[in-house]
Amino acid sequence: MIHVRDLMTAKVFAIRTDKNVSAVDELMRWAHIRHVPIVDERGSLVGLISHRDLLAASTSSIKKHIPDWDKRRNLWTVPIDEIMSRELQTIGPGETVQEAARRMRRHKIGCLPVVEGSKLVGIITAYDLLEIVAKLTPAGFEDIAAALTAG
Repeated sequence: MIHVRDLMTAKVFAIRTDKNVSAVDELMRWAHIRHVPIVDERGSLVGLISHRDLLAASTSSIKKHIPDWDKRRNLWTVPIDEIMSRELQTIGPGETVQEAARRMRRHKIGCLPVVEGSKLVGIITAYDLLEIVAKLTPAGFEDIAAALTAG
């Protein structure tokens, strides 16, 4: 059995609530990530911003005449708490990756912050779950196919 702690990213790029949305944008670009947990001064998880949230808050990419610099400058004035999701699905490090996959699928989300109490200790993403699929042997695929057809 594979647990969340075995697959999660423990060194999470998180941002505190006192930053603005442009800091999230810069972090996502620099770290090549799509989800940024938002923490308070004690390191407790209080929200999450996804790349999709950031795109929704940005000046439309349809307006080609607006330079990227101006689009990003608009984000400097937007506080994080205006666009972050507060109602989060989370998971504990001791739960199974199967449960993580079920929750992500049920809630149609791309990641689960991993918490112990309210403290952020990691993040597991759909990309992380694809790592398991990429490492499956032909026999593993046969087992999965049998389980899917069994219902």
